[in-house]
Amino acid sequence: MTTAAATPQGVRRPPAVRGLTALLATTAAATVVVEVLNWSYAPEQGFGLAVRSGWALLRTVGFLVLIWHVHRGRAAARPLGLILAVTTVFAVGRLVVPRAGMPPLPGLLGFAALTLLCAAVVWMLYRSPQIGAYLVRHPGRLVIDRQGVSWRETPPRRPPVAAWLLTARVAAFTYSPLMLVPCLIAIGTIFDGKIVAVPAVVAWFVAGVLVSNVVLLDTFFLLRGKRWARTLLVAITVVVLAVDLPLCWWLLGVDGLVRDGAPLVAAAALTCYALWRAGRAGPPVAAS
Repeated sequence: MTTAAATPQGVRRPPAVRGLTALLATTAAATVVVEVLNWSYAPEQGFGLAVRSGWALLRTVGFLVLIWHVHRGRAAARPLGLILAVTTVFAVGRLVVPRAGMPPLPGLLGFAALTLLCAAVVWMLYRSPQIGAYLVRHPGRLVIDRQGVSWRETPPRRPPVAAWLLTARVAAFTYSPLMLVPCLIAIGTIFDGKIVAVPAVVAWFVAGVLVSNVVLLDTFFLLRGKRWARTLLVAITVVVLAVDLPLCWWLLGVDGLVRDGAPLVAAAALTCYALWRAGRAGPPVAAS
């Protein structure tokens, strides 16, 4: 059994790709540092802050996954990097500003540095010619032929996919976790005596789980060029916002609406923008 080369066409990674890898590792480390600063300076270290901080720290794992995709030249690295950078800025930014008073200077400086790092990641992914030429590989698959059994790069059987459709798919996959995070925070309101919120929290959790399955099914057809799948994804986006934002406002207040609703609105806007760009671009000329 043989395996394919670790890099595209078996060549050495270009300098821009190595620079992007170092930038991603720095961004992952900066995410941890900024979260520790926010936690240490927070006047209230309650259940809600713990859930939001834990979700933001998961971005570190996301950046490690992105490094893995970049190392292997995967085309999916671009949309993954875009949505990861956008949601990281929102996830960390909502923790910098306290409920009352001015945010601490170390937290502001850390957030500004993290924002610049995320902007640099997006710029390199979408503006560097070397990186664009490198991120072209397909996932490996087990192949059995006359030469035996091998693990090699295999183009997908579906038609070529526009890069913006991949971006819409990745952005839509964030709907479920962005709904479940405030749902978990709302559990704290139940322990505070708001028993009437139990049915709403349960329905919120079920909706968050169902959204992940519906998005998975819809994007399966989306990547295969079904136009109705684009319309359905827009409808899913509208329903998600209509469910999540009122619940954030009712159970978590205006503060929760801003902190937990804004990241979801950003993901929804990116999804709709990506669908619009994919429609304007027309049929893709190369597989992604």
